[in-house]
Amino acid sequence: MSAKIQPPQLPKGTRDFYPEAERVQQYIFDTWRKVAEMFAYEAYEGPMFEHLDLFTGKSGDEIVSQLYNFTDKGGRDIALRPEMTPTLARLVIQKGRELRKPFKWYSMPRLFRYEKAQKGRLREFFQLNMDIIGTDSIYAEADLLAAIATMLRLLGLKDENFVIGVSSRKLLATYLEEIGVENPALVYPVLDKRLKIGPEAFAKALADANVSCEQVAKLDALMSCKTLDEVDALVAEDAAKNALNEMKELFNTLNAAGYADCVALDLSVVRGLAYYTGIVFEVFDRGKSMRAIAGGGRYDSLTEKLGGDRMPGVGFGMGDVVLADLLREYNLLPEMKQSVDFYIASFTNDMQKIFTVAEQFRKFATGEKYFAVSHPLSSMKMGKQMGEANGQGAKIVIYVDGDKASEGSFEFKDLRDGSMHIGSFEEIVNAL
Repeated sequence: MSAKIQPPQLPKGTRDFYPEAERVQQYIFDTWRKVAEMFAYEAYEGPMFEHLDLFTGKSGDEIVSQLYNFTDKGGRDIALRPEMTPTLARLVIQKGRELRKPFKWYSMPRLFRYEKAQKGRLREFFQLNMDIIGTDSIYAEADLLAAIATMLRLLGLKDENFVIGVSSRKLLATYLEEIGVENPALVYPVLDKRLKIGPEAFAKALADANVSCEQVAKLDALMSCKTLDEVDALVAEDAAKNALNEMKELFNTLNAAGYADCVALDLSVVRGLAYYTGIVFEVFDRGKSMRAIAGGGRYDSLTEKLGGDRMPGVGFGMGDVVLADLLREYNLLPEMKQSVDFYIASFTNDMQKIFTVAEQFRKFATGEKYFAVSHPLSSMKMGKQMGEANGQGAKIVIYVDGDKASEGSFEFKDLRDGSMHIGSFEEIVNAL
């Protein structure tokens, strides 16, 4: 007797999207796409895997432990993409001089990271990326932050539900120089963990990075500032003042545009990656009960770091996992049931006529407008056909062989109110 075959298992850190879940996923995607296009961003894509050195060139060899990487049949080191920014940088390097600048692009890639699967973080996920390339203007940051706020509002969140915390790597870099810190690259990852590790561990980590006690106190004072005026009173050198003035203009612009209640100064936002050069930001629920909803910043030297010409850029990523968790927490994920426009039914189970009439209604499509048309796929009693129509969320049931309709017309039932009618193709379409 042969051994029983074990049923296949879902790989750890991944998800199945049955139709009900996929409808919710498409709701998120549709909102992402709608807002990106409202703000005049153009869609782009790239391959699901890239040469490994594209990611190590951006983030260093240590990132390999977080990747799904392999050697292909041609002996090339390949990795499934863990993020989209390196691919975007490669696209810019390849055609940067041909592209009209500045340009605004968005993408919704499927990404892969070999990390511990936990709440808010999976090994396979989707992420909205929006980027502006070719300008160092602070108004590019303002445009992106406005898009984030608009997106979350459109999904039903109130300004009191979320906050976009804004900081500046330029301000931190100039202040580190001002107070005499010798190796800022070692300090940024520590600053990024400041609120997670506690004051004693924070001071020790900075000491390990050759930061003196006096410098630790000054850094702690800066990162504790809650207003730009407090920062202004703390920094002295022109370089830091210039970075601060840039932040002031960003906040003034967002306040004027109506985003004052959901954007705040948060110098604890550092973003550990070394390639950020200016404004950085992260989006959290107000209680910070979950991971960041979105995060990003300015990366003016990334293309240069990867072997191309310098091309200023700023962008962010918003993952679907944390976003869906947040919407679920606020009961904002709609119950999205299947919906079809017409269900074609037959009292005599005339399948040829069913298919013919269904095709006629599908041909009524004009431009982007089309009708979702369903029908039975085998002979069945009318009661079961009506059960299918209701189960599929049909709005109108059309009877192809009702005895009360004249040639060219059909009996039909509007399931939205239960009323019966007789009408032509055009009249039925108008009834919808």
